[in-house]
Amino acid sequence: MAIYYLTNIRKIYGITDGIYRPLRGKELHALASLENAYLKIEDDIIADFGSMEKLPPIESGARVVDCQGRSILPGYCDSHTHIVFAKSRHEEFVDKIKGLTYEQIAAKGGGIIHSALALREMDESELLDGALMRLESMVKTGTVAVEIKSGYGLDLASELKMLTVIRRLSELSDVTIKSTFLGAHAVPPEFKGNQTGYVNYIIEEMLPVIADSGLADYVDVFCDKGFFTVEETSRILEAADKYGLKAKIHANELDFSGGVQVGVAHGAVSVDHLERAGSEEFDLLSKSNTIATLLPGTAFFLGLPYPDARSMIEKNVAIALASDFNPGSCPSGNMNFVMALACIKMKILPEEALAAATLNGAYAMEIGNTHGSIERGKVASFLITEFIDDLSQIPYYFSSNLIYKTVLNGKVD
Repeated sequence: MAIYYLTNIRKIYGITDGIYRPLRGKELHALASLENAYLKIEDDIIADFGSMEKLPPIESGARVVDCQGRSILPGYCDSHTHIVFAKSRHEEFVDKIKGLTYEQIAAKGGGIIHSALALREMDESELLDGALMRLESMVKTGTVAVEIKSGYGLDLASELKMLTVIRRLSELSDVTIKSTFLGAHAVPPEFKGNQTGYVNYIIEEMLPVIADSGLADYVDVFCDKGFFTVEETSRILEAADKYGLKAKIHANELDFSGGVQVGVAHGAVSVDHLERAGSEEFDLLSKSNTIATLLPGTAFFLGLPYPDARSMIEKNVAIALASDFNPGSCPSGNMNFVMALACIKMKILPEEALAAATLNGAYAMEIGNTHGSIERGKVASFLITEFIDDLSQIPYYFSSNLIYKTVLNGKVD
């Protein structure tokens, strides 16, 4: 058994004691902290932690790592990404500067369709290399668990190719990975003018094979203006449920789309985006087990309104923060920047942002029992910071990476 003692920790943040549920409202401050601490790891599990004054005798053969006054946080659990893609869409970045909207870029052949056509031509090994590089960059900025969506294939063979790459990523990396089938991301060119036909294709031909492959944990639908309707979304989710595939929804990014309502009605694990949402949606979410995953990086990059996070917190909605790392609307997986945007633009306090980016993000991937906080028995995947005086310095220094080391599954060295 490998045993490590991390000593002389300035402060451990994100401590829970038997909290096995997402945090809501004032509970977002419930993560405790401990100054001048040690933390013990046995293999890949957090075995113990406490005050340095109560450091027990260290076993023969155990390794001691002196943190020298650095702090420890739970690792970020990024519950919404699209990091398997063929190429960037930097050309569209210039179009955005010129004033074209997301919908206008899509209408002229850009957007998701552009990504899909490029991905169909790229072989699996090249896709894997690019995705692995992006995943490694996310680890350097503190991500320890990630949900990755398909949706840039839009035909059965290409969607399976993406999901296979996601499976390979989980085999090659120590990052905990969940996989989502997002065939309903857009309507591909071969179904142009026949959206109902594409929905039927998803239900009748794609879903049975995806389910049988065992490559997907969830099914997602882009339920929004110009994409898939509430009725189409409901049909897809009903079909997915028959195969035991739980729902996640792209909801209310571009309009008051009804995505939140259909997501909650189908017991979605999360509804994600919510740039366009108000009291009706918040009241509904507050009474449900569905997590509202907020993606401020997308609002920043596209110039959209930021989600009304303060109202959600006041209404006891369970919120998570995620990056939405993708080539078109948020080409960044830096969760430190997501924390900064949440604080600066959505007025979320640093402690609330940490809970949303760690514990609640873990629950948005259904791994909250093992990840998302510092707790005895949880997986030892956490962050060692640079020398900081307070948690608020992470969002304060919004362009800096204050993560000294990301520990995955107890691998301190």
